[in-house]
Order: sequence, then structure tokens, then C-alpha cells
Amino acid sequence: MNGTKGTGRQENRMRILGLDFGSKTVGVAVSDPLGITAQPVEIVRRKSESKLRQTLARIEELVREYGAEKLVLGLPKNMNNTLGERAEKSLAFKEMLEKRTGLPVVMWDERLTTVAANRAMMEGGVRRENRGQYVDALAATLILQGYLDSLAASDTRNAEDDE
Repeated sequence: MNGTKGTGRQENRMRILGLDFGSKTVGVAVSDPLGITAQPVEIVRRKSESKLRQTLARIEELVREYGAEKLVLGLPKNMNNTLGERAEKSLAFKEMLEKRTGLPVVMWDERLTTVAANRAMMEGGVRRENRGQYVDALAATLILQGYLDSLAASDTRNAEDDE
């Protein structure tokens, strides 16, 4: 077997950045080169919600630094699957990212990732007052890991179909 069955991971050995876009921060995560795991990178902070130029410049730097070929941006849907104000802002940020980086940006449902990030830190013994400095990067990691896991599941299904 030559390891080329499936459509995702074997053919697309690339780094992907995961982003959790918030009102004053963007959590950033990166995949390993094989697209199996996501790791937190940093939290990009800005002084106000409308100050995005430096945020976009920093993300562009991270794209170059990690050689990312795709971005995955969390889409904060409401629990009833509708799009609210936060989702609309994320979609506008997606357009800015595409123009600035020239990379494809995949929107990924991020419902409950911040809750899961806080729970993981609580279970890991991170003190409440220290969680804020990690939560956005961890949420970005969960967003990206969800996307990577979906690619792996798709690869498995495609490989089974080929047999």
C-alpha cells in the first residue's frame, strides 16, 4: 500500500491555523504538518473591537511563520442553529482574512468551545483568575481539532469506500 488512499490527510500535508474570533481577542492554534493534532499558539489582543489592522497583520505573520495554507475560523452559531450578531462579525472577519492572506478560510461551528475550554482548564487545575489568559487559544485549538477530526473521519470513510 502506498498510503495515498482517501482524499484528505495523505494528499494535503499542510499546516492549518485555527482562529477563535472575539470582541477584543483572537485565539490562534496551529495543526501539526500531518493535520492530526492542534496546538495553541497565542492570543492576539486589541484595544477595541474595531481595531483590526494590527490583528490581521499579526495573523498574516503567523501564516508565514507556520507556512499555513488554510485558515479555520470559528462560527459562533446560536444554539438553535441561527446566525446572530457575533456570527455576522465573524463572517465579515472571514472576508478580511481572505483578502489579507489570500488563503481559503473555512468556517467551523464553534458552539460550546469556550465552555469546553473553561471546563478543561478547571479540570486541569487552572485557577479561575488565570483561565482568561488561556481560554481563547484553547478554544481555537478545540475549533481546529474538530475540523481536523472531521477530515480524518472523511478519510476513513473514503478509504473504506475504496476497498
